[in-house]
Amino acid sequence: MSKTIYAGLIMMLAAQFSLAQTPKIFPYEYSTTKLDNGLSVILIPMESPGLASYYSVVRTGSRDEWEPGKSGFAHFFEHMMFRGTDKYPGPVYDEIMTGLGADANAYTDDDLTVYHINFASEDLERVVELEADRFQNLHYDEKAFQTESGAVYGEFQKGRTSPWFVGLEKLQDMAFDVHTYKHTVIGFEKDIKDMPNMYEYSQSFFKRYYRPENIVILVVGDIRKDKTLDLIKKYYASWKPGYVAPQIKPEPPQIKERIAEVSYPGKTLPLLIVAYKGDAFDVKNKNVIAVSLLEELAFGETSDIYKKLVLNEQKVQMIEAQFAFTRDPFLLGIYTMIKEEKDIDFVKNEIYDALKKSQDALVDETRLNDLKKRKKYSFLMNLDTSDNVAGFMPRFITLTGGIGVVDEVYAAYGAITPQDIQNAARYYFSPEKRNVVLVKGEEK
Repeated sequence: MSKTIYAGLIMMLAAQFSLAQTPKIFPYEYSTTKLDNGLSVILIPMESPGLASYYSVVRTGSRDEWEPGKSGFAHFFEHMMFRGTDKYPGPVYDEIMTGLGADANAYTDDDLTVYHINFASEDLERVVELEADRFQNLHYDEKAFQTESGAVYGEFQKGRTSPWFVGLEKLQDMAFDVHTYKHTVIGFEKDIKDMPNMYEYSQSFFKRYYRPENIVILVVGDIRKDKTLDLIKKYYASWKPGYVAPQIKPEPPQIKERIAEVSYPGKTLPLLIVAYKGDAFDVKNKNVIAVSLLEELAFGETSDIYKKLVLNEQKVQMIEAQFAFTRDPFLLGIYTMIKEEKDIDFVKNEIYDALKKSQDALVDETRLNDLKKRKKYSFLMNLDTSDNVAGFMPRFITLTGGIGVVDEVYAAYGAITPQDIQNAARYYFSPEKRNVVLVKGEEK
């Protein structure tokens, strides 16, 4: 399908959505099936001649690392899963994927770990067989475990060469006292250094979290639903359930501002991070939906602060906000890189002023409506390949177990008013909920 025809179809669907006042925006039909062992399967056939995407969404990220001294294992398994099984050892798995012309990769976040493959749809059964095998029969000995844990520590050290890594590590450690968001995705350094001694624990982690009840298989593209589901049943039905939920402690309310300054062992422009405690994702919580729109209104490229600090006065290299949807209450962060140290307090006060304006005055309704339209059409226009469709879904699958919430989120965006934006700003952006981290380079 040509890009022009596709765009026309999407615009027509969007117009129908508007006229009929239906909350449905996701343009593809899909099915959701839960196997007897608890494995959820979401299938989205779409116009994607000869191509398909296969996503295995593990609803476990660094958030689930609740045991003291054991951070970093969610990310660690992102590595280990490519070590393979007795039937298909890692090099054999890689060779087969290369032979298929498939693109296989993975990533880990605070709330999830995702394994994804783009491939020719005629190879569907081979891909289902390989993925089912490694999720059920991953095998590695202690030597391989120690080798990979050493590689993870190398990745940690490489990450620390970034001043942003140093600042974010300090931010999460400072902002959280008991919740597992206290550590970053890669984990605390002392835990990673000790990882080579935790071979048996690694097996326990895998057995508890890599279970069918905690994983969702998402297949998108040039597929037939009945055939695909039959293949998944064939290769996954014997997988035994056994998921054990993590014992995560809720973070108590923050009652006082927290501030830290960190030295970066190198040369960098000053980095300033201002982050406020947020709420867990809940599509029915207007504050959560409204503040996600405020991210763009207050700090996006059309915002007053962006025009002033980036374009006109050129005080900062960049400024952006991330008020993301998360499984538990996380941080609403504003991130900036300042060109000169003498401007640090000035920029910080500009950020506070931008937030205060959103508390004191209603946002312009036309600007808000324009943003809602941009978000909707941007979402629709990016659903043009199987990988783009599949790649959009893991966050929502992790938060809710399915993708039905996507329609609910866009319907909720549509209902947000300037008053809702102001209410959210007043609710979240108070000094006692604030965490501020400043990173300065040791080299000038």
